[in-house]
Amino acid sequence: MKDSNVKVVAKNRKARFNYEILETYEAGIELKGTEVKSVRASKVNLTEGFISIDNGEAFLKQVHISPYEQGNIFNVDPVRVRKLLLHKREIKKLIGETAQKGFTLVPLSMYLKNGKVKLSVGLARGKNIHDKRQDMAKKDAQRSIERAMKNY
Repeated sequence: MKDSNVKVVAKNRKARFNYEILETYEAGIELKGTEVKSVRASKVNLTEGFISIDNGEAFLKQVHISPYEQGNIFNVDPVRVRKLLLHKREIKKLIGETAQKGFTLVPLSMYLKNGKVKLSVGLARGKNIHDKRQDMAKKDAQRSIERAMKNY
């Protein structure tokens, strides 16, 4: 995602805190007309979102895309279920991975790539409380090291 024609629209910061991300995938999203304009205006909230696989298709659920202000009758439900565009072999692999206990699919970020709306999907395992505390301790230690290096 370090490409020059990629603009990050929304990030799910809680995903990396609550989950250990094992793999990432890039997926397209099936959007209605005014939803694209709202995404371009960064009116997206990925925090509560998750991905489920039903009947061999991937769906993005509980992601809020605010209605477009000038959209009037063409606006759709902000939290509707949206189909994700993935290859069949990727979906089959994800079905096998998520069948294992403790694995889930979470949206990591939404971005524009060459004018198309894309979603970064992470295969994740939930963290325990002590894992979260350990990560916070590492961050605090790193900050204090950087602070000490800055003073010298």
